[in-house]
Amino acid sequence: MCTKTVFSLNSYIGANHPVTPTHVYTIRCRTHVPVAPKIVKFPQSPKLGIPYTDQRVREIAQRQSQPNLAMEKGSNGPEFAPTFLEEAYERCKNVCAEYAKTFYLGTRLMTEERQKAIWAIYVWCRRTDELVDGPNAIHMSAAVLDRWEERLHDIFYGRPYDMLDAALTDTICKFPIDIKPFKDMIEGMRMDTRKCRYHNFEELYLYCYYVAGTVGLMSVPVMGIAPDSPTSIHNIYNAALYLGIGNQLTNILRDVGEDALRGRVYLPQDELAQFGLCDEDVFSRRVTDRWREFMKEQITRARFYFNQAEEGASALDKDSRWPVWSSLLLYRNILDAIEENNYDNLTKRAYVGRTRKLLMLPLAYTRSRTMSNLLLL
Repeated sequence: MCTKTVFSLNSYIGANHPVTPTHVYTIRCRTHVPVAPKIVKFPQSPKLGIPYTDQRVREIAQRQSQPNLAMEKGSNGPEFAPTFLEEAYERCKNVCAEYAKTFYLGTRLMTEERQKAIWAIYVWCRRTDELVDGPNAIHMSAAVLDRWEERLHDIFYGRPYDMLDAALTDTICKFPIDIKPFKDMIEGMRMDTRKCRYHNFEELYLYCYYVAGTVGLMSVPVMGIAPDSPTSIHNIYNAALYLGIGNQLTNILRDVGEDALRGRVYLPQDELAQFGLCDEDVFSRRVTDRWREFMKEQITRARFYFNQAEEGASALDKDSRWPVWSSLLLYRNILDAIEENNYDNLTKRAYVGRTRKLLMLPLAYTRSRTMSNLLLL
């Protein structure tokens, strides 16, 4: 038997208003039922977003579409010695190469200026995540995140604390990047300290927006938008968000077993229940037919968001399309690897080998050219 706590939830979701349970009750369910699994299908057209994130994307897109945003920061920014900046970006590059091999491979296809900017953004995001999941996470508190947010403001006001911060300060002086998605990512870390369960996909989507969708929004000004693109700026930003959502859903599915060892389940509780599953099934790390059917639907949803990101990837500046398409296809390959492991992501970690990654690059190049041409027809 396993025990589940189920919440009756308020419907309002906001940046500083976490979902609050209004009723709590307990359900006991059997972990193993000796019957064939009941196959439950999710809606064919998953909901793309929620009102809060939709509004947030509009605000960020509008702000980052102002070409004088970078000039305003640049005119008031600090002057760094060229050798200092060179070393700062080199350190960012090394961190990215060590901890994000698939992502790093995509960045190697970018122009030098864009490479450096994306490495600086990645390093800040990684350091933010490490506050909650890193080796010193045991010392995590609300005050730590508050101080980190103050430090973020210093970066944007030209007062970097260290060399890695300086790389980001230099980046935001060169590109029209707004502070909002960075602050939202910190809000995602706050959510991670409060929650280790997500009642439904709407809650999980909000979390994915905070910790990954924001990365896409930070990156659009660096990647640039093709001047002849028929796709609206808002749709391009939505596509960047969906790529981040797809990436995070893929991370969740890849890391289910590892997260379970830390007592975390980043899967919609109501959807687990639809398949006769609960937390104990995750913690037991037994791959059953019910689990496989559940995973099939979760993978379908992740692919749906990758598909939604394709139009935006093809509307970027021509020099950015190939690396973004490469990142999209390489990450989508992780879902293929889960399937090849017979949906065992409880005891195995889906892995895409270097050879397979390299073989994806010509396909990504072809997609980046043919899809962009189709948009212009």
